[in-house]
Amino acid sequence: MFPILLFFVAYYATGNDIFIATGVTIGATTAQVGWTWFRHRKVDTMLWVSFALVTVLGGATLLLHNKTFIMWKPTALYWVFALTLLVARLAVGKNLMRSLMEQQVQLPDPVWDKLLFAWIGFFLFMGGLNLAVAFNFSEATWVKFKVFGGIGLMLAFVLLQGMLLAKYIDDTPQQKDN
Repeated sequence: MFPILLFFVAYYATGNDIFIATGVTIGATTAQVGWTWFRHRKVDTMLWVSFALVTVLGGATLLLHNKTFIMWKPTALYWVFALTLLVARLAVGKNLMRSLMEQQVQLPDPVWDKLLFAWIGFFLFMGGLNLAVAFNFSEATWVKFKVFGGIGLMLAFVLLQGMLLAKYIDDTPQQKDN
């Protein structure tokens, strides 16, 4: 969230300069990776992927002075997530959503697969929606969508998912063995 918010602030603080905002995002993401490494001696794969995409696509934006590259970045990230989830499931037989969430909730196998494919569909949809907004609306509208629309839709999706999964959550207190 840190680099996205700084992108938004830099964009509007500089009079809608997407190139300065892109440079700020590259710097913020680099700082985030550095800070995470310093604090934990480990950086999550998702952060590395985001760092690579923002550095490559943001760098191309600055080098070629073409905003198209940075506008593709959210789509690339969403589609990398979707592809990762799909390949892990189909090629390796691993449901990554289950791996991430099974400590918090126990679900029947078919529900885990439905959840996985819902996330894949959501990421594919978000990637397409980003392109639709980026190339059919103004740059300023895309910037607002990138920050507020993307976060809002993600929150709505997670809340809807939570409501659908609520019936599988056992809310009775667990007895401790003495």
